[in-house]
Amino acid sequence: MSDFIYLASQSPRRSQLLDQMGVAHKLLVAAPHEDAESLEAVRGAEAPGRYVARVTGLKLDAALQRLQRQGLPAAPVLCADTTVCLGRDILGKPLTEADAVRTLQRLAGQAHRVLTAVAVQRGDQRISAISQSWVRFAPMTPAQIHAYVATGEPMGKAGAYGVQGRAAVHIEQIRGSYSGIMGLPLFETATLLRSMGIRC
Repeated sequence: MSDFIYLASQSPRRSQLLDQMGVAHKLLVAAPHEDAESLEAVRGAEAPGRYVARVTGLKLDAALQRLQRQGLPAAPVLCADTTVCLGRDILGKPLTEADAVRTLQRLAGQAHRVLTAVAVQRGDQRISAISQSWVRFAPMTPAQIHAYVATGEPMGKAGAYGVQGRAAVHIEQIRGSYSGIMGLPLFETATLLRSMGIRC
């Protein structure tokens, strides 16, 4: 049995959530020369669930290659990816502040889905799960949207917001997994890890 896992993610929130579960982990993040962002490209009119599962699988493949390249000790590798969607439209990470404003204008006063896929591989065995949640934003004035974007918080986040940050004051309702909306659904992740023989 392994006494730790590798977390192939740069998200500090995912690391904190694993700490919350009591799971010892080491980071296995992409090197500067690896084009990790290109893995998140959407293919045509891809359904959000299919998209998030595919991207998570690609990230896990890249992490396993990284592990081999660096000659690190064997241990299970965990990967996750979160996507925000309005209907079938996937709302990715904003590229600019103007992009973040446009995304938040679409989300304001609406309910949207947040999908987080998790995959774990140990040796040749790979298992995965998807958590689906719903978030409803209250209507937001242009001034509120611009003030939130000015904090810098939307950048680098799917859907241009972080549920655990300042956006929370605009969220009317959540249905589903709060930790899944943050980026790592604890129930599904614990279920996967336990089935791999890892204590949570």
